[in-house]
Amino acid sequence: MTYSVSSAARSAAATAGPGRVLLASPRGYCAGADRAVVTVEKALDRYGPPVYVRQQTVRNAHVVRALERRGAVFVGAADEVPEGAVLVVPEHGTAFEARAEAARRGLTTVDASCPRTTKVPMEARRFAREGYDILLIGREGHEEVLGALGEAPDRVHLVGGPDDVPYLRVADEGRVVWLSQTTLSVDETAVTVHALKARFPAVLGPPGDDICYAARNRQATVRRLAGVCDLVLVIGSRKSAAAARLAETAVLAGVPAAHLVDCAEEIDPAWLRGMSTVGLTSGASVPEILVAEALDRLAAYGFDDVEVIRAEGGGPEWGPAAVAWWEDGRGF
Repeated sequence: MTYSVSSAARSAAATAGPGRVLLASPRGYCAGADRAVVTVEKALDRYGPPVYVRQQTVRNAHVVRALERRGAVFVGAADEVPEGAVLVVPEHGTAFEARAEAARRGLTTVDASCPRTTKVPMEARRFAREGYDILLIGREGHEEVLGALGEAPDRVHLVGGPDDVPYLRVADEGRVVWLSQTTLSVDETAVTVHALKARFPAVLGPPGDDICYAARNRQATVRRLAGVCDLVLVIGSRKSAAAARLAETAVLAGVPAAHLVDCAEEIDPAWLRGMSTVGLTSGASVPEILVAEALDRLAAYGFDDVEVIRAEGGGPEWGPAAVAWWEDGRGF
């Protein structure tokens, strides 16, 4: 998947020879993705294979293959799991109906969901009980979105972007709240929120930021990279919404070109011609080994001067309560 801007902007990039790599920090695994992988590994240790995992526990094919070699079996729905088996709920959460189906089938469920991804469905349930219509900014079909829709199907209205806003119809324009998927682009979400406020002046916002700090911090660092790089490379799965947002954020911030690649082998040397500074980051589901391999590949093309670039003013990715929850290993 490639994101690029006009050829005029691309030609404005530096034309010097190979040079340096600006390496983003933070990058790679967020705490939620790390815990999700550890949870599947613990389930395999405790129950033995096979352990079934609904959807992909993290959006990265390399991680999924490693877990499959240990005996994890990834399924699309609970009805694919034999009765009485072990089912892991993935890091990005799952819909209410899927959890109910697992309970009906007598499955032993292990929770690998991130507290940030469960926040939005919980908010949707609470606001629906209070009589609000919920305007959910998100991507159709994403597990977080399905989870919120499952909690309050008659009250949640999916908003894909500002173009959807004029068509929204609610029961009471004085009792409306907006929520958002946690992995969205901060910039694009702000545009949609602006349109919602213009359409519904009384609209409330979430009690806290829905977009998680892991996404915010990584996007903030990418904006810094975009201002000083000729090219930004994002290591991440094409199935990962968060990784795709990083590439889009880089282009929106003005970098001449950005590419989303699954691994080092997908880096095309043609992209590097005429470039002097390359930015490198990775999605929140990407193990550090893939970043190291990308650095090796870039070094082979002459980009062997590496400098770490950090986001300014980034917030904590998890609070104390969430850290304690992670250390407790809920489900074991």
